[in-house]
Amino acid sequence: MKRSFIGVAALAATTALVLTGCSSAAPAAQQTVDPDEEVTLTVSVWNYDQTPEFKALFDAFQNEHPNITIEPVDILADDYPEKVTTMLSGGDDTDVITMKNAIDYARYATRGQLQDVSDLAEEYGDELAGLSTFDTEGKYYALPYRQDFWVLYYNKDLFDKAGLEYPDNISWDEYADLAAKLTDDSGSQKVYGAYHHYWRSVIQAVSAAQTDGDLLSGDYDFMKDQYDLALKLQKDGDALDYATAKTQQISYRTMFETGQAAMMPMGTWYIAGIKQAIDEGKSAVSWGVAQMPQIESGDDITTFGSPTAFAVNKNAKNAAAAKLFLDFAAGEEGAKAIASIGVVPAYTSDAVTEAFTALPTDELSVKAFSGEKKVVLEMPISENTADVSTILDEEHDLIMVGEKSVDDGLKEAGDRVQNEVG
Repeated sequence: MKRSFIGVAALAATTALVLTGCSSAAPAAQQTVDPDEEVTLTVSVWNYDQTPEFKALFDAFQNEHPNITIEPVDILADDYPEKVTTMLSGGDDTDVITMKNAIDYARYATRGQLQDVSDLAEEYGDELAGLSTFDTEGKYYALPYRQDFWVLYYNKDLFDKAGLEYPDNISWDEYADLAAKLTDDSGSQKVYGAYHHYWRSVIQAVSAAQTDGDLLSGDYDFMKDQYDLALKLQKDGDALDYATAKTQQISYRTMFETGQAAMMPMGTWYIAGIKQAIDEGKSAVSWGVAQMPQIESGDDITTFGSPTAFAVNKNAKNAAAAKLFLDFAAGEEGAKAIASIGVVPAYTSDAVTEAFTALPTDELSVKAFSGEKKVVLEMPISENTADVSTILDEEHDLIMVGEKSVDDGLKEAGDRVQNEVG
């Protein structure tokens, strides 16, 4: 799918489709909620204090529906998929489940653990970016509220100190060269030229996007170059080694906001995180965003991303209020609430565009964010997605800690997908 952005100093989001206004509250949801009834609506979230979009959405919703109080069910981000899987399997009655990624959605939808919200989806149709991701044999069990893509965050002060030009439309080879030049051991705190978080998508999803590889195929040779690059960066000391990052559960926010990393590939949701840290006086990082590095630098930009959504638990105690919340979060008022803190919403309109003010206004940041680009879905959706993802996670760990060579790990991943998943 293609997603292009048109901006003045901030955001105007469109996809290949033109996103226009639609009702922010579907009548189907409105008619089933008594405005005089006091309701406590439970919503599963991760790292609530560090994920400002949730509070922004909850506050905006409660202002419009004062009879409904939202109670976050806060879960550690790294534990979130496993914890929610356990909750749903055990009959937990949390009302709204946040779909952290499309992989989890595929798992829960095919298991019948989510309520059908196709009536709400029909109110939006093609006007909601990422909605098609949640099409499950013609039915919808979640509504997207956020639509992210990956960019390259960089520390302007560290580039200036090294006398280097900002990373405008660079190749991966140029990225590795910059990382080596930006790495600095001279101070009390080592500065790494780059930081790769331990999620497999940092390597696997970008490889698939930029080579037209298929993450469900069982043929993973297309990942080799990206693994070789990542392993060389950590071997040379230009990036924090994977084992340390994973075992110590290093926060990518800490790495970037404290100036420990000069460059970091990460999703656009992090714009809100930086804004929060700076607004609260916890960071003084001078930052910008650039295009994700490419196999070859040029005018064509390819990256990856995915929508984030809310779903109604099959066992929800307050299903009507939950559907009302889904509709609010996906619509214009919810989009304005998260755009105001720097999160890219799935829905856009002129009012939403006006609300987005978090992006730096320098030419490169605006170009990277607003310029035309191809955004490939982070992980294809099928009935096998969850099982394949588990295999890719396990083999990614073994490659990155050096227990398997790149060639052996990729071959093993392919053999396991063929034999265990089919």
